[in-house]
Amino acid sequence: MKNLKLEIEYRFCQLDELDGQEQELVQKAISATANSYANYSHFHVGAALLFDNGKMMIGANQENAAFPSSLCAERSAIFAAQSQCPEQAITAIAIAAKNNKGLLEDPITPCGACRQVMLEVEDRYKHPVRVFLYGTRGIYCFDSVKDLMPFSFVDANMR
Repeated sequence: MKNLKLEIEYRFCQLDELDGQEQELVQKAISATANSYANYSHFHVGAALLFDNGKMMIGANQENAAFPSSLCAERSAIFAAQSQCPEQAITAIAIAAKNNKGLLEDPITPCGACRQVMLEVEDRYKHPVRVFLYGTRGIYCFDSVKDLMPFSFVDANMR
């Protein structure tokens, strides 16, 4: 038996260190938190997607008293995007969250279900999806969803 080590690289930056399009994407994710329906958890999450044609789309978490019926912001945005413009590859996603105290200081990471959906977007379009996780202290920047989910399960695994 031998031990193996897994490492990932990501960047930590301030909003003004991102390029203009990335800054706009993060700002849209922050704004999208206002569209959240979080009547139960009071935890508002916004997501913004960037398409390969430069357009953007947002999503926000939507809760329901029957909790399994709720939907995270990331999947809300991705499912809307793939329903409305499936020909457009998603190239980046930004995620922001706030609670009743305001925007979170530290970035949040997507849940496992959202990571799987995001990973399948990369697999579907054969293009990495950059990930920007916003916190008021700074932003975690990843070059690919695979950095968040290195041991992944995609279509090719079933063949």
